Order: sequence, then structure tokens, then C-alpha cells
Amino acid sequence: MKARILMVVASLLLLFLFFFPIWHIKLDAPQYPEGINMYIWIDDINGKSSFSAQEDELSVHTIENVNLLNHYIGMKHIHAEDFWEFKYFPWVIGGFLVLGLIIAFLGKRILYLVWAGLMGVAGVLGMYDFYQWEYDYGHNLSDTAQIKIPGMAYQPPFFGGKELLNFYAESYPAWGTYAMIIAATLAIVAFFVTKCDKCNKCKA
Repeated sequence: MKARILMVVASLLLLFLFFFPIWHIKLDAPQYPEGINMYIWIDDINGKSSFSAQEDELSVHTIENVNLLNHYIGMKHIHAEDFWEFKYFPWVIGGFLVLGLIIAFLGKRILYLVWAGLMGVAGVLGMYDFYQWEYDYGHNLSDTAQIKIPGMAYQPPFFGGKELLNFYAESYPAWGTYAMIIAATLAIVAFFVTKCDKCNKCKA
């Protein structure tokens, strides 16, 4: 029973991804004292840190500000509709949620591990896709850019901080990613809890 409860909790944790972003990219510069905060969601990219967050003037125009900067240095403009991932990721997460609940109902020990493994694979593929996107945006620059520095690339850091001209860029996971990690961890815990329960029954 404990394992099934853990699996239900793990599955429901994925709801966080519909209310909180999965990644946070921040740009700091003297002309932007509060920084430019970009949040990547499962279906959008904007300046909101949570579903219910009140947007200030800067966050409302976050993508506009980033695209203005991109224009000068030759980077592609960012438009949410250009990302095919935003169309399918909500369905993928929803599928994992429903699958997790079905597995919890079935109570099959090995399926807890399979679910956690599939979550891990999805996470790795997502990180790879994110890196490829960053690389493409930072290296494939327009020849008509107003600011050109030979050999300079503007790829944001995959994880951590990095100087980009007069900006300091930071890139870190947000609440949605942590929810996925915790969910997969709980599924693994459920796997071992079931094993321990079986061992205790055998000893009894």
C-alpha cells in the first residue's frame, strides 16, 4: 500500500509542470538593473515565474526585449510557436501522469522502475534538445547583424553562469524540473519499498 501511495504522489507531482516553469534563464546587465528573466514552460517561453505570478512591466515584454537584443547581434528571434516541443510536451507529461496512476493501481513492482526509467530518458532527451536549441541560437548568426565580433558566439550557458558581452547569463532548472526529479525518485523508492515489504513477509 505504501508503494502505491508513493506512486500516486509521484504521478500527481507532474501537475507542477502545468503551473510552474521547467527552466530559468536570466540576463543581467547595467541597463537592466532587475535583469531579464526568461522562463521555459512545457508549452511556452515567457517572463512569468509561475502560473499565478503577477507580471510586471518588464516580464510582460521579456521576449520582446530579448528579441531586440538578438536583432543587434544577429541571433534568431524567439517565438513560442516556432517550438514544436511546446505542442507535444504537455501531452507527454499528461501521458506520464496517467501511466503512473495506472501503474499505481496495478501495483506491479517492476513497473515503478520502468516508469522512473522512462522519466529519466525523457529528461535526458529534453536536456539534449534544450542544448541543441541553445547552440543553434548562439552560433547560427545573421550576416546582417549590426554588431559583429569575429569568432564570437552567444550561446547561453546550459547550466550555470557565463559572460556574454556586457551581459551575465545564468541558466538553471526551475520548479517543474525539480518536480520531475522528485517524481522519478519517489517511483524508485516505491520499487524498493515493495521489495522490503516482500522480504518482511518472507521472514514472517
